[in-house]
Amino acid sequence: MKLSRRTILQGAASVPFAIASLRSDVLAQSAPMAAALLADPPPPILFVHGNGDYDALWMTTLWRMESNGVARDRMMAINFTDPLARSDDKVEQANRSSTEDQRRELAAAIAELKRRTGAARVALVGSSRGGYAIRNLCKNGGAGDVSHAVLCGTPNHGVFATDDQPNNEFNGRGTFLRGLNEGESEVTPGVAFLTLRSDGMDKYAQSDGRFIGKPGTPTNVTVEGPELRGATNLVLGALDHREVAFHPRAFREIYKFIAGREPARIAIVPETSVTLSGLVTATPGGAPTNRPVAGAIVDIFRVDPETGERKEGALHSSRTGSDGRWGPAQVDPAWSLEFVLTSPDAPTTHIYRSPFPRSSEVVHLRPARPLGPADKDADAVVIMSRPRGYFGLPRDVVLLDGNEPADVKPGVPTDTAATLRLPAGEVGRNIVAQFGEERIVARAWPASENRIAIAELTY
Repeated sequence: MKLSRRTILQGAASVPFAIASLRSDVLAQSAPMAAALLADPPPPILFVHGNGDYDALWMTTLWRMESNGVARDRMMAINFTDPLARSDDKVEQANRSSTEDQRRELAAAIAELKRRTGAARVALVGSSRGGYAIRNLCKNGGAGDVSHAVLCGTPNHGVFATDDQPNNEFNGRGTFLRGLNEGESEVTPGVAFLTLRSDGMDKYAQSDGRFIGKPGTPTNVTVEGPELRGATNLVLGALDHREVAFHPRAFREIYKFIAGREPARIAIVPETSVTLSGLVTATPGGAPTNRPVAGAIVDIFRVDPETGERKEGALHSSRTGSDGRWGPAQVDPAWSLEFVLTSPDAPTTHIYRSPFPRSSEVVHLRPARPLGPADKDADAVVIMSRPRGYFGLPRDVVLLDGNEPADVKPGVPTDTAATLRLPAGEVGRNIVAQFGEERIVARAWPASENRIAIAELTY
């Protein structure tokens, strides 16, 4: 077992359904790249998303793995059926999952990856709550199937630690985490554990409760909360809660720990032709799920990267069946795209994306949230979204229509979306969303037609 150490690394800012929704997102490599790993391939890797999330968040990580020669059929990412945790782990709650639900689905996913590859053991990489499922599985009978466990921003000692809410899985003093953390070592023997955490920028590892809606109330946790006794513990500088899983800096450590060597490259190697497909899901009652939506229509347009205007008619159009899948669509890796999602009982959502350098089967689409009271005076609503990280001011360059968004709070990054509400007369104009070096131009669509535009960042 590896001894615990801390290294400060400064960096840039229902089981059957679960198995049916598992997707690998890595396509064939060039012969030299693939051949380089034939003699010494890393173990198969299963990626595990966090609370309320989906497998699509691992898309850029999968692309980077592929760009380093990791074979397509040796990687998978799970889509938990109901990814949002219960308020009380012991009480059923609609469209939410218990820790045991997640353990069972993860066990089934591991069995599927082992069957597919013939490997005796697999490596697991988890973001946030995904690390709980990994630890729970390893501690409760599944360690023999696991070679490596990488926990990225997992609140291993709780988001808070108090004597109330004993059945909340995020309570460091609650039943679930006390069970995982008991003993001199906090890791399971026989599995190599790595934790990755932020140096103070993780909203779920803060001493004050204002980041979880309780300002002035001590959480009794610290920035060191994600670390585990007995693991290799690394600190990745001022990265936020999501970036410690999905940032290029995190990729380097994930790859190096599992493969036992530095990655040959961090950059994503483009393909000459790209195939995209994905899943349409919904948020019944406000709870994000990974349950498929039937009867949704997905139209894809190529757009001008400078204006957001469509260059031609739809290059792809499909209607989802009972499995919720759309695609496949063939695109060029240099094209900026607009996805139009028309889903039952939801706003028509215009999703603008940067070019896709590689193929992906996890280009998942959820409709925008319903228009609400705050939008009543707006002629158009445009949302800037960053699924793989938060917006940090003044850490990051964050501009929406030429200004720093007023709804992004400064300091510890806490916001993944910013909203622009346009007055009358501005429907149809282009809106620039800028984060760092990624720039997306969206168009403003009329709210009166129950339409919302989203500029969704990839990086």
